[in-house]
Amino acid sequence: MTVEASRGFVYAVSIMGVTGARQSVSSAAEKVVADTHAAGAERVCVGLGVSTADHVREIAAYADGVIVGTALVAAIRDGGVDAVAQLTKNLSAGLGRATAQA
Repeated sequence: MTVEASRGFVYAVSIMGVTGARQSVSSAAEKVVADTHAAGAERVCVGLGVSTADHVREIAAYADGVIVGTALVAAIRDGGVDAVAQLTKNLSAGLGRATAQA
């Protein structure tokens, strides 16, 4: 039902709970993505708690996109635009490793 009602992509959470940085990504997230694809979703992006390049690399290995929210809000609150630029650079390093392994 969610797949049928969605357009663009389905947002899958990496872990159940409140938003915010996490130490790790739940191992259940990969199954959620696989099940959502099996239900007919063309693209499944994963977010919730993504705050490190390692998180990005792990999620990018099985999802169609990685969503970052709270970490960006915290960066702008704590250090402004320069901090957001640095965080974005750090997070995108995870994508380089993911695509190099593919």
